Amino acid sequence: MARTYNVVTYGCQMNVHDSERISGLLEQAGYVRAAGGDETPDIVVFNTCAVRENADNRLYGNLGRLRPVKDKHPEMQIAVGGCLAQKDRGDIVRKAPWVDVVFGTHNIGSLPVLLERARHNAAAEVEILESLDVFPSTLPTRRESTYAGWVSISVGCNNTCTFCIVPSLRGKEKDRRPGDILSEVRALVDEGVLEVTLLGQNVNSYGVEFGDRLAFGKLLRACGEIDGLERVRFTSPHPKDFTDDVIAAMAETPNVCHSLHMPLQSGSDAVLRAMRRSYRAERYLGIIEKVRAAMPDAAITTDIIVGFPGETDADFERTLDVVRESRFSSAFTFQYSKRPGTPAATMEGQLPKQVVQERYDRLIACVEEITWAENKKLVGQDVEVLVAVGEGRKDERTGRMSGRARDGRLVHFDAGSLAGQIRPGDIVHTAVTYAAPHHLNADGEPLSHRRTRAGDAFEAGRSPRTPGVLLGLPTIGAPAVTPAPTSGCAAR
Repeated sequence: MARTYNVVTYGCQMNVHDSERISGLLEQAGYVRAAGGDETPDIVVFNTCAVRENADNRLYGNLGRLRPVKDKHPEMQIAVGGCLAQKDRGDIVRKAPWVDVVFGTHNIGSLPVLLERARHNAAAEVEILESLDVFPSTLPTRRESTYAGWVSISVGCNNTCTFCIVPSLRGKEKDRRPGDILSEVRALVDEGVLEVTLLGQNVNSYGVEFGDRLAFGKLLRACGEIDGLERVRFTSPHPKDFTDDVIAAMAETPNVCHSLHMPLQSGSDAVLRAMRRSYRAERYLGIIEKVRAAMPDAAITTDIIVGFPGETDADFERTLDVVRESRFSSAFTFQYSKRPGTPAATMEGQLPKQVVQERYDRLIACVEEITWAENKKLVGQDVEVLVAVGEGRKDERTGRMSGRARDGRLVHFDAGSLAGQIRPGDIVHTAVTYAAPHHLNADGEPLSHRRTRAGDAFEAGRSPRTPGVLLGLPTIGAPAVTPAPTSGCAAR
């Protein structure tokens, strides 16, 4: 029988996409995904995050719970990869000696070999590289969704934010060539995928490696020329690199969604300076103003950190001011988490937990007041929903289905007389009847329903599997011998 696997993912969209590659590699090597339930997988892979302190606790807690399982099933293998593995390296095996393999962010492709080596040698294998051995998109991928796909346009980051450990774990920015990105997008569309999200630690600095500062806007426009691609999103841009040509590309390319996730982090110029974020509140608000002038319907989301070292009451109030002025449709809010190895971890002015918690609670209340007010403006409007699976945790109890509007908002809708006919991946038009801070409800009869190839794929149980997309970059070593031509002018 084929050996089974399970991948557990923590962290950002980059990690989610990396886990799709891990699954693709394991299936290429002959493993099959564990069915779940009471079955004990032969291999459990933890793809970790290191951005927040609780990521460490979650990993080691889960490893601890797996120890008695491994004692009962000694042939089971446990692998730990991702950012925390890159950071902790051999410490993982020291803290949890029942772990079989540790691999980093730069050598995902080594996992099948490391598992075999660990099994053969009956000893833990730890392999952490300091730079990429291959660009991740050259690896096979088992896609999780039939209707939406991630496509990496770059890996790594050239910024030096004082709170962030990512650049030291993911390395310097490496950009893919536009043709390779578009080839992967077309491969997904050929599989029935309707929506693609372009991924990078800083997507709008794309092109820096090959000297084209307008490359990202050009890439968005090129995606607009791909037949069958209905929605294009991207995450995450950095305000310092956000240029007017990107706004124009978003506004003028019909399949680029009018949704923008742009991290603010703080509304205080003093805190932004201490964070080493090379923009100020005025610059940030200026971008928001330009986006809304070009796309009045744009939904803008953000990231905000509360309690950065040295943050004063006045600094926090300034953040609230910028939040009120920006009118975000959603915000990911975080209490500052000290990460060893970052400059902020040793800064003076570390704030007491109770101060950070009080500010955090106030920020949440402010954000929800605004998001609720913004969502209420959509009551009575027609929205186009790409039907999803797993977005509505209460769908089974309420009898609704769920999906995302073009602007990224979560919509729970009643299928009405079309119940049983609408599949994840299909497109529904419906009218909003109720707004909450984090979602919209549409409880009337759908206005229209369009069956799609993505819905067909979901119904057939076909998950897109894409082979590695080659980069065309130079390789190390002697070039391969070119076969002698057998026909044509060169053969004469």
